[in-house]
Amino acid sequence: MIHPRIDELLENVDSRYALVIVAAKRARQINDYHHQLGEGIGFEQAPPPLVESRSKNYLTMALEEISEGKLNYKYSR
Repeated sequence: MIHPRIDELLENVDSRYALVIVAAKRARQINDYHHQLGEGIGFEQAPPPLVESRSKNYLTMALEEISEGKLNYKYSR
């Protein structure tokens, strides 16, 4: 079973396309954050995860953040 569920995630984003883009970008930020920890670099470029997660998977962490409404985004044209 997938957690969080897709229908729950779609309540916080405009479309499935937006969900994929926002989750992928946030997962890369979380990955960068964890690499910065090992190198002793500050958190300017990549903020830490916004939720406590049992998962070690960065994409799952990003989806949990979206599910809990911790991420906001807007389109730039």
